[in-house]
Amino acid sequence: MSATADPRALAAQALAGVAGGQSLRAASAETSAKLHDPRDRALLSALLHEGARWWLRFDVALDAMLESPLRERDADIRALVVLGLVQLETMELSDYAAVAATVEATRALRKPSFAGLVNALLRRWLREREAQTAKLDRHVETRTAHPRWLIDKLQFDWAEQVESILAANNAPAPLWLRVNRRRVTRADFAAQLHAAGIGCQMPQAAPDALILDASRDVTALPGYAQGFFSVQDGAAQQAAILLDLKAGQRVLDACAAPGGKSAHVLETADVKLTALDADTRRLPRLRENLARLGLTADVRTGDAAVPRDWWDGKPFDRILLDAPCSATGIIRRQPDVKLHRRVDDIPALVATQKRLLDALWPLLARGGRLVYATCSVFVDENARQIGAFAQRHADARAVAAPLTWHAAGAGMQNLPGESGMDGFFYALVDKHN
Repeated sequence: MSATADPRALAAQALAGVAGGQSLRAASAETSAKLHDPRDRALLSALLHEGARWWLRFDVALDAMLESPLRERDADIRALVVLGLVQLETMELSDYAAVAATVEATRALRKPSFAGLVNALLRRWLREREAQTAKLDRHVETRTAHPRWLIDKLQFDWAEQVESILAANNAPAPLWLRVNRRRVTRADFAAQLHAAGIGCQMPQAAPDALILDASRDVTALPGYAQGFFSVQDGAAQQAAILLDLKAGQRVLDACAAPGGKSAHVLETADVKLTALDADTRRLPRLRENLARLGLTADVRTGDAAVPRDWWDGKPFDRILLDAPCSATGIIRRQPDVKLHRRVDDIPALVATQKRLLDALWPLLARGGRLVYATCSVFVDENARQIGAFAQRHADARAVAAPLTWHAAGAGMQNLPGESGMDGFFYALVDKHN
């Protein structure tokens, strides 16, 4: 069997890349394209996400069981063993099936000489499961599979909620959809899903949202090709609501790709939207998403911090700044954040957010509104950032967001998992007339 036909072998190769610095999203998309059976693609996705989620626990367990370290060129075997442990401990596959399939994957990787080692390591884990688990649970880093710096920073910012945040980060996220109200009502689309045997809920927290009872390939859902819905977490769906849109307004989505919030803006009101992003490579996907939904925007490449390169000089009535951030609120969806983010990244992100806020503020019309958003849970990027911004700009007035979230300075913070949603921060800033 070739690696291209074995989801575990493919997952091991991809996870080795993620552990080495590759984006989980990119690795998943690239690897999934090699599989044709939807069940294999689903298994691959589950393995990759659970492997990344628990890497900082089971990679340590592997090192403790190895008599001599694996060579760097055998990173795929290391990842394969981690995936074997994940199957046994978090995916709860049967012991026999998990061990047998993982050992077989060594042949798909064209490394059959490692079959004995992989088998021995997984069987040793099964024999010593209780002792090995107790050893890992003694240290908060391996108990929670989070780096120490991240645990310490969460403890500093959210001392009372830190354990619930860590637990939520390690739980798979539910699949939220946003119904395209221009093409179908939420109730009608929910009825279509139920008729197809697909269970869903209609949460009160987001009027256009549905939460599916189980994750699945969204491209196979009824109405996908017709643009009836998009995938978007409930917290992200608040952005268009908080903009308080009115027909005819000029609106800027300053960091728009891949276009989820831009699309929701256009579904919500008849506005003139400029969808801006600095990364040209991400714009084709934004355009594709808008086209599938039957929406049109002025899509431009440009650095929001340098308006002179792209702005026509006409003020915007609404500006959405979904700023680059640490992504610490969406770890449950992007568990590789735990592997790739570093504490030294935060000051640079804070500086970028400050530069964007100050550059965009002059583009907002008098009486207009700027919505500042991040998918971070850190105070430096959120409450402290907006507090400092308001002090620098005398014509800025923070407005209370109508959300039942945690008050965070002049904004509101949802923590990961609360109300089934991602960790997200919003601040509303109006410009005095």
